[in-house]
Amino acid sequence: YKLDTIMPVDEKGNFDSTVDDLAGIDVFSANKIILEKLRSLGLLLFEDEVRHSYPHCWRCKNPIIFRATKQWFLKIDHLDLRKRLLEIVNNNIQWFPPQGRERIQAMIEMRPDWCLSRQRYWGIPIPAIACLNCKNEFLIPEVMEEFIKIVAKEGSDAWFIKEIGEFLPKDFLCPYCGEKKLQKTDEILDVWFESGASFQGVLKKKEDLGFPCQLYLEGSDQHRGWFQASLIISVATQDKSPFKSVLTHGFVVDAEGRKMSKSTGNVISPQDIIKKYGADILRLWVAASNYNEDIRVSDEILTGVCEVYRKIRNTARFMLSNLYDFYPDQDRLNYEDLKNIDKWILFKLQLVLNSVTGFYEGFEFYRAFQEIYNFCNNDLSMSYLDMIKGRLYTYSSSSKERRGAQTTIYEILSVLVRIIAPITVFTAEDIWRHMPACRTGPDPSRRIVGAGRPKEGTLPLSVHLLDWPRYNPLYGRDDIDQELKKILSLLPSVTEELEGLRQQGTIGSSFDAKIILLTNDKLYLKYLEGHKDELVEIFKVSSVEINEDKTSSFRLNVMKADGLRCARCWNYNSSVGRDRQHSQLCSRCVGILKEESSYEEKDSNKEKN
Repeated sequence: YKLDTIMPVDEKGNFDSTVDDLAGIDVFSANKIILEKLRSLGLLLFEDEVRHSYPHCWRCKNPIIFRATKQWFLKIDHLDLRKRLLEIVNNNIQWFPPQGRERIQAMIEMRPDWCLSRQRYWGIPIPAIACLNCKNEFLIPEVMEEFIKIVAKEGSDAWFIKEIGEFLPKDFLCPYCGEKKLQKTDEILDVWFESGASFQGVLKKKEDLGFPCQLYLEGSDQHRGWFQASLIISVATQDKSPFKSVLTHGFVVDAEGRKMSKSTGNVISPQDIIKKYGADILRLWVAASNYNEDIRVSDEILTGVCEVYRKIRNTARFMLSNLYDFYPDQDRLNYEDLKNIDKWILFKLQLVLNSVTGFYEGFEFYRAFQEIYNFCNNDLSMSYLDMIKGRLYTYSSSSKERRGAQTTIYEILSVLVRIIAPITVFTAEDIWRHMPACRTGPDPSRRIVGAGRPKEGTLPLSVHLLDWPRYNPLYGRDDIDQELKKILSLLPSVTEELEGLRQQGTIGSSFDAKIILLTNDKLYLKYLEGHKDELVEIFKVSSVEINEDKTSSFRLNVMKADGLRCARCWNYNSSVGRDRQHSQLCSRCVGILKEESSYEEKDSNKEKN
């Protein structure tokens, strides 16, 4: 409206000489004087005190005032800058979560020009010159270039320390009035300009980092702050965004959702968590949280994270403990030699690998963690690893059955240790250093660890220097999943029946039972007969019978197993007691012991020779 800007208050908060009767008086003390003058002139209609929200300094808590003063601005619409910003926000940047795009877009559309100057006692100075005659302030390239050279040697405080003549070109005059009486200004840059320009001092200075950056991440409040400041400066100076993607997260709050505060006494220090639980628990707590929302933390929550961590760690520990005599180069079986249940879990592993990789690439760490945990808890601990204990513990050490189980868990662990490495970095490193060595093939470990390992090999390599595991199309064939789907679908019914017998006291362990499968479907009967050898292992019982039943399409009976319990494999078998030398063992275990004894004798003869 082309009105004059009237500001009769100086930088100390006092009225200046343009105001009669109030010159030198601060604005708060002047309130009473103004009221008295209005009253004496008969111009005061009403006076009252009202309690209302009023701005205070966040540090010293004192009330502040607003003054209209000259400042340095960045014009947001200059050279279509706002339009270019919006185009880049919508077309050139990935936002995690996607709502971030709408948030910053709305802010850029509505934002005013950027006030770049601040009146503070410390900070990065704006190297502007003021004319004492015409009172104009200006920036000139020559002064800025000289200032840059001096800052490189002495730091930015040189502007406040050195005389003005050390920055000015020789015989320099005011470009407005020609006066030579000039002085330095003492305003500083907005700190958001400093942080927003950080890409210039980091990414543009270090070529190996690349520009633009892959990812900027900060709290959701930075759409208004760092993200926007960085974007404006980069587009204005480089005509491109300083980042390819932006991730925003919530804030850490206590169990009740309250902001952490020293005065409230609800602050939980990361150092205290590390001291009590370890660094991996701290990382796992963060990774397991949905950072799109505020992240809660308490001792109870961390205790829950510890339980989850133990499940993953103990799963890996069980697999490691059963690889103590497994040397991949010489003991690993081909895929065709594995049992169907081994192939099935390797198929599941490929599904997990694909999912986890996708979640990591989308920065959905909590979903990657959930996938890993569910695989360890459900598919491995509660299912596959429980099924193969008989093969691992009771079969001959070098038997095809045991080596097949070891091959499978080695392949699982090789993938698992890599996909947990970004989250539980120390645990993954610990697992890797105790895994058996592999020196050949497309992905050699190149490591030697532990007693009894072959001496040849190279120095240990960190898990964090390994390539990310690749999808294996051989393992990823879904025909094996289809092949076992009908059998695995019976597991809930089998478990329910076994639990019923256990509660009745008929059995203790599942090995105390036998299962009878009956059907009048000849194709289904043939299918079950074709997998009979694996049903005992899958159902974790002593025996499985498959019979034709003309009265029912399918029936499942669970009962106490026949025979006596073998002291070695815990399975019930009618052959227990037939061997006089091993009266408490079944015929299979007797055969395995004799086979092992034969191996030991041969090894002994070799040593003697």
